[in-house]
Amino acid sequence: MDAIVAAVAAVVGSILSAITAITVCVINNNTTRKKYAQEQEQKDNERELREQKREEARREQELILIKSTGAAIALGEATAKAVQRIPDTHCNGDMHAALEYATKVKHEQRDFLAKQGVTALYD
Repeated sequence: MDAIVAAVAAVVGSILSAITAITVCVINNNTTRKKYAQEQEQKDNERELREQKREEARREQELILIKSTGAAIALGEATAKAVQRIPDTHCNGDMHAALEYATKVKHEQRDFLAKQGVTALYD
């Protein structure tokens, strides 16, 4: 009878050891998963921040391009008008056509940007 009790105690001890080992593995696995999830979330946040900075830089570059286009058109218009005022200069039709074209493009750009602004407000 003592041998049976000892055998049962050994089996129970083995079962308890197995349960303890499984519990430790599950806890360790959960901890590892949580750590991995936190690391992944941090990487995702960093990636999103980089994308936001890139998008902001793109917008700033676009604004600079629009301003530089406007400045170039304004300079061209001013130059054409100044040349036209010189008494000894005989401007051909190309100068007048270029001035009209520059003014037309400037107004088209202004209208387009105004339309985009209004669209952005209501979308």
